[in-house]
Amino acid sequence: MPENVTLYTNPQSRGRIARWMLEEVGAPYQVEVLEYGSSIKASTYLKINPMGKVPAIVHGGQVVTECAAICAYLAETFPQAELAPLPDERASYYRWMFFAAGPLESAVTDFKVFEIEPDTEKQMMVGYGSYKAVLDNLSSWLKEHTYVAGERFTAADVYVGSQINWGVQFGTIEKRPEFVEYAQRVAARDAYRRATEKDDALMENA
Repeated sequence: MPENVTLYTNPQSRGRIARWMLEEVGAPYQVEVLEYGSSIKASTYLKINPMGKVPAIVHGGQVVTECAAICAYLAETFPQAELAPLPDERASYYRWMFFAAGPLESAVTDFKVFEIEPDTEKQMMVGYGSYKAVLDNLSSWLKEHTYVAGERFTAADVYVGSQINWGVQFGTIEKRPEFVEYAQRVAARDAYRRATEKDDALMENA
């Protein structure tokens, strides 16, 4: 399979997560920047992602969308980066990767963006229960573990770390000490800095 990856993104999007992951694995990649309201809804891009959302990557003729899936795919496809889980890390790796993609993002969107808080009865029906329950669950884990899967940085930290880092910066996630410290750990990585600089440069030149 050819190694070049094409990243479809916008610097003001979750595409920053995918770029960070590409920088972590060291994969050669090219960037296609899409604009909201125009090229992101163009027929050529809708053939890649009919949702008209970014990011998406194309690699060897295969399309991957959804940030968590992109992180997992790249970790497995470029094993030399050693960001895929070891056997004893798999349970925590997948648990928290999907927790962030499901309950965490849903709870933050509902509570902080749409200002919706399910009542006690409805909390039984939604996957996340409540915003507080989601944060308490993740908080208790990070109090006891350096990274998502334990003591080693993995691709799950790119995805979970992006959500927490963004959340504590913009107020959608409470600035609990364990969240702030974890966000600082992941943001100190060279790959994160490189990715951020490249996306920031795109915004400056827009």
